[in-house]
Amino acid sequence: MGKQKKTRKYAAMKRMLSLRDERLKEKDRLKPKKKEKKDPTALKEREVPQHPSCLFFQYNTQLGPPYHILVDTNFINFSIKAKLDLVQSMMDCLYAKCIPCITDCVMAEIEKLGQKYRVALRIAKDPRFERLPCTHKGTYADDCLVQRVTQHKCYIVATVDRDLKRRIRKIPGVPIMYISNHR
Repeated sequence: MGKQKKTRKYAAMKRMLSLRDERLKEKDRLKPKKKEKKDPTALKEREVPQHPSCLFFQYNTQLGPPYHILVDTNFINFSIKAKLDLVQSMMDCLYAKCIPCITDCVMAEIEKLGQKYRVALRIAKDPRFERLPCTHKGTYADDCLVQRVTQHKCYIVATVDRDLKRRIRKIPGVPIMYISNHR
């Protein structure tokens, strides 16, 4: 005994209620209003997004050596796994002086991770890292980094998090640094 083959029905439509069906309420029986056609002679208005003055042809003029790099929690963890010295590998990547910056939210996130990530916490407390104070409520690091980057376009964001990279790519003129293949 083999399987019975089901034949597909071609050009089958979903069944629809007629407008005279008694199950429909009175207000639903009204036919939908047709959209008004736009006048072709009228002037067309477009909404063009305003880019900040620091961007000239999508190139960020505020970026320059020494580079300020906002570091995310998972970037530190992945650099430990890949056995990379953070500051040295940043300088090798950009061929210039780099100042890794860490926000209070990222520090709080590393501290919350507990004893397992004590090496990451020790790296984050390195005196070469610049601490950036946060004024907002909550300690969600991704929102903090996105907010800081939208306000000031002078940062490079170092992260391995896919969602954060996707959010930052929507902001024009903000470069992303990430770790792949141990570099």
